[in-house]
Amino acid sequence: MKIEANTFFLPGLFFLLIAFIYGFLTDFQEMVGFPAILLTAGLSLMVGIYFKMLEKRHGRRPEDLADGEIADHAGDQGLYAPWSWWPLVLAAGGALAFVALAVGWWIMVPATIVGVVGLVGWVMEYSTGRYSH
Repeated sequence: MKIEANTFFLPGLFFLLIAFIYGFLTDFQEMVGFPAILLTAGLSLMVGIYFKMLEKRHGRRPEDLADGEIADHAGDQGLYAPWSWWPLVLAAGGALAFVALAVGWWIMVPATIVGVVGLVGWVMEYSTGRYSH
């Protein structure tokens, strides 16, 4: 994960530097470019920080090692819910949200409700029954 983190850290630092240079050259009066470049730096740094946190949590992966083999990555790669219906509910909420853009903003209320129910259901799917913590 070190390479992935640096792939986002370096552009994040670059955009941070460029944002302040741009702000200095425009006397911080131009209120579109400076915040946009600053937000670009922030988004890049957020992804880099996330990859650093994953590196601490999971350690070194076989693809990070110079002598790593394909067989080193055998086995389970995560926990997936193959029979889950919650992604369909979440997609219905997203579809309603896109319909709201074309038809009317009042549709955004049921779209938000359906989307939140689908997201909470999907996230909490394994927190009930025999899978509860």
